[in-house]
Amino acid sequence: MLRGWGPGSVDDGRVAEGGVDGVTAAERAGGTERAAGSERAVGADGGRTPAGADRAAPDRGADRGGAATTSAAVARGFDVTGGLAALRGLLARPLASYYLLISSAGLLLLIGLTMVFSASSVQAYVNDGSVFAQLSKQAVYAVIGLVVFWVCQRLPLRTYRAIARPLLWLAVGLLVVLGLFTVAASMLKTDHVQVGPLGGGLLSLTFGPIGLQPGEVAKLALVIWGADVLARKGDSLGWWRELSMPLFPVVFLFFLLVGYNDLGTMLCLLALLVGLLWAAGVRLQVFGTLSAVGLVGIGLLIAAASLGAGSGSTEDENYRLARLTSFLTPGEDCEAAGCYQALQARYAIGNGGWFGVGLGTSRLKWGYVPEAHNDFIFAILAEELGVVGCAVVLALFAVLAYTGLRIARRVDDPFRRLAAAGVTAWLVGQAAINIGGVVGLLPITGLPLPFISDGGSALVVTMAAVGMLASFARAEPDAARALHARPPARWVRLLWAPLPPHPDNRRREEPAAAPARGAERGSAKRRD
Repeated sequence: MLRGWGPGSVDDGRVAEGGVDGVTAAERAGGTERAAGSERAVGADGGRTPAGADRAAPDRGADRGGAATTSAAVARGFDVTGGLAALRGLLARPLASYYLLISSAGLLLLIGLTMVFSASSVQAYVNDGSVFAQLSKQAVYAVIGLVVFWVCQRLPLRTYRAIARPLLWLAVGLLVVLGLFTVAASMLKTDHVQVGPLGGGLLSLTFGPIGLQPGEVAKLALVIWGADVLARKGDSLGWWRELSMPLFPVVFLFFLLVGYNDLGTMLCLLALLVGLLWAAGVRLQVFGTLSAVGLVGIGLLIAAASLGAGSGSTEDENYRLARLTSFLTPGEDCEAAGCYQALQARYAIGNGGWFGVGLGTSRLKWGYVPEAHNDFIFAILAEELGVVGCAVVLALFAVLAYTGLRIARRVDDPFRRLAAAGVTAWLVGQAAINIGGVVGLLPITGLPLPFISDGGSALVVTMAAVGMLASFARAEPDAARALHARPPARWVRLLWAPLPPHPDNRRREEPAAAPARGAERGSAKRRD
């Protein structure tokens, strides 16, 4: 039996007496000396003298110096490469989409509450006697939005598809009621009409102390219903007949009801529709035709402002046309063109510089920038936090856009893919329209900045959309497998979110359902 045998015992030379195969430590030492002597003899015979070795020493030193420089350069390269590899590793985690969505939306909500307090404090003190008046209202809506987010991330897929049609008709009904109130207000030459507890103005309905903007409900309804319709169409979307019924008539009705009063919300719905059709793989010819029709429709809605559409009047200048052309007006002619709001926003942005004047110390929020806490809150943010603060907000919206598209790419259900793409196009498109209007790159449309602008309906509906995205992120195949492999505690599942369906179980169910779907298609063809 060999003593001292084990991993590394022979390499370390720690072999017990008796050695291995009868070789002792002394014999190994003698063999080492003989090998060294033979090497010296070969060196003498081959002419490799010590002087020759001395002459080669400086060359070896230079090689070592060059190798050190190369190693430093390679190390710097490895730092960058290692950072990218670490980022890829983090993004490759199963629940990366979920955490990216939660973190970006949560930070945007926190920034929004801070900026609403800063931008509205002066006006709130003048109107209500407290600088916290507007913040208190927005905080209440933020809490309601978090509850709605919690509910929406718990809903299963079948619930979203079941509520698609009722939510659509609810949105249409609210828009029709708003249109009736708008017509009545225009006839009575007033801004608001009250009938019992129900009231309405240009963009919102009121139910006692509660206000609601039907246009915000229409965005969420179009996402869910449109994704459900396109998912049911499947591969037949290449035909105009499949797109024309029932998608296009409902979209036209939405655009008519929304665009007559609110052109900005209609543009947001248009961006949402483009996101849905793009995710569905509709042909480019369809996009070209829809673009032409959309431009004609926008032109008609702009002209309708001269007839009293929106906040326009037959006696005044077409305010929509003035808004669309004001961003092209030079600064010295801005007063004549009626672009006072855009000019003050540029003053605020220029006053902020790189690092801003400090949180809460804006000068232009003292009545110089109209709607400083709502549509033009990004101008106050730029003045107080500077380019750095604007870059942070833009980076968070970029993360939100990447996460939404990542979820749309990774989920395996067509409804989830379409709805995720639609929500991403809606939120990112609305943010781009708002920020572009504030900085002067796009016309002013009156759209709020998601998560940041003041407004209860917009915030609650936005949080509902993010909750739906969170539900889809947890349903990604890798995320669902990870959650089932190491499920959270039971109380966590009860209080936060249940486990999503296991993707392998869904795949086993699909082949069983395929013959039934094939039979349905065959019967449909026979009926045609």
